[in-house]
Amino acid sequence: MKKLNFGIIGCGRIAYKHAEAIKKNEKANLLYVCDIIEERAVDYKNKYGAERYFTDYHEMLEMPDLDVVNICTPSGMHAEMGIAAAKAGKHVIVEKPMALSSIDADALINACDENGVKLAVCFQNRFNPPVQKLRRALEEGRFGKLTHASAVVRWFRPQDYYDQAPWRGTWAMDGGCLMNQSIHNIDLLQWMMGPVESVFGYTANNFRKIEAEDVGVAVLEFKNGALGVIEASTTIYPENLEETLAIFGEKGTVMLGGIAVNKIETWKFADSQDENLEMEQQDVPNVYGFGHDALIEDFIRAVIEDRRPYIDGREGIKSLRIVLGIYHSAVSL
Repeated sequence: MKKLNFGIIGCGRIAYKHAEAIKKNEKANLLYVCDIIEERAVDYKNKYGAERYFTDYHEMLEMPDLDVVNICTPSGMHAEMGIAAAKAGKHVIVEKPMALSSIDADALINACDENGVKLAVCFQNRFNPPVQKLRRALEEGRFGKLTHASAVVRWFRPQDYYDQAPWRGTWAMDGGCLMNQSIHNIDLLQWMMGPVESVFGYTANNFRKIEAEDVGVAVLEFKNGALGVIEASTTIYPENLEETLAIFGEKGTVMLGGIAVNKIETWKFADSQDENLEMEQQDVPNVYGFGHDALIEDFIRAVIEDRRPYIDGREGIKSLRIVLGIYHSAVSL
């Protein structure tokens, strides 16, 4: 079988997870890398054995042997680059969030549809074994009536983190702790609980010299009548404290934790089963976890089998809309 040829745009903080996942996959070939900083592009080319590097992504998109583009640039560039890739006939994998507005996200989805290419959004934590186990429990109805849920990200990002690049923490290119750090957990919350009916939120900027928020909280009502709470922060002293997802129902309570929602902290159901919870745990080296490997594998299979990726654009936009709803609520008060 012919390998799919991949090209990465943006050789920054998250790109290495894409490069490593591509290199591990026997059905994939990392052919090209691109970054506006030539030194970074050269480094990635040499480190991961790419055939060629670029400093202009438009030039990379012109390559006829390129099949899939991985967009790992600042969030404000995602939609524009994804649309350009789709128009060039390339499949698209885009880091979260897929855009910073619903209009741009819809435009990206439509561009991929119109040009017959696949689109996946990197919410890789959906592939975590504990997350998959929780999803199965919900599908099996083990919780009974859902009452409420919470998604909490209490992390630490020093000012140095934001000072690494001028786009960090800006409204045009990044957003704050809700849009950047917490959107993974918000994605899991809505994936488990279903569509949102309404949202009410507050945001604040306490310590970081950025445009966007470093603390955000919200209360949600889901269409099924359950309630939800979101808490996000990048000001937890002196280091990351927790990322937890908790689901509560009349017959079950589950809380997932760890540094990447990779551990089962609590697992209790009225219909107790002979379950080996240790089999579902993951030890991960950092907050990115191992999900990119599974995401790349699923995307390749989606292209080969001509089906939608596990987390396509219509899935990826859901958490974006929740964050935008929180922002709208916060400025409307």
